[in-house]
Amino acid sequence: MTTTEGEWQPAKKQIDVSVGESLRIMRELQELSQSELSELTGIPQPHLSQLERDELPLGVNRAKVLARALRCHPAVLLFPGWDTERPPAA
Repeated sequence: MTTTEGEWQPAKKQIDVSVGESLRIMRELQELSQSELSELTGIPQPHLSQLERDELPLGVNRAKVLARALRCHPAVLLFPGWDTERPPAA
């Protein structure tokens, strides 16, 4: 499909990312090391490492703390693969 001026086409999803990968990507976009993020959040660096490897559940409270430090919405971290095109589950 070609687009004409004024029309837009949503980007196609290229890859699926996990919660941990989303956290790592957001941290790297802010050019922070795990140690620096640990200092900003009070979350121990080993826990950040486990979170990024999906070995420790993120949880809402940690997502809020991390989102503040990473300047993003907690949903970006908690629901990286959320598809807004799907009908609501309820």
